[in-house]
Amino acid sequence: MKKYAKTHEWINIENGEVGITGNAIELLGDIVFLELPDVGKEFSKDSPIAVIESVKAASDIYAPVSGKVTEKNEDLESSPENLNENPKSWLFKIDASNTDDFNSLLDEQEYKNEIDK
Repeated sequence: MKKYAKTHEWINIENGEVGITGNAIELLGDIVFLELPDVGKEFSKDSPIAVIESVKAASDIYAPVSGKVTEKNEDLESSPENLNENPKSWLFKIDASNTDDFNSLLDEQEYKNEIDK
């Protein structure tokens, strides 16, 4: 099950996979660069965790929950343009250190309502 942040990140609460929404990719345009967090690094909820750049802009990706990065999608990091073709790809995995963080995230319908405002 996925939960969403207002800043356009999603997390699969079953396996810790984190990605950005198709809406965010659409707003950014063609992705040309991706800098993912190092495995083993710890982050606090809502802190900048990665960087994504497109032909239009550069943007931070924020940690949807507090925790430690357990894996990163190295294939995507070396070929970030693949995110344009497969926007549902995960970027990295995080082991949540505080499951209460999930409570502040949105479900899919709440996220859709938020971006339609």
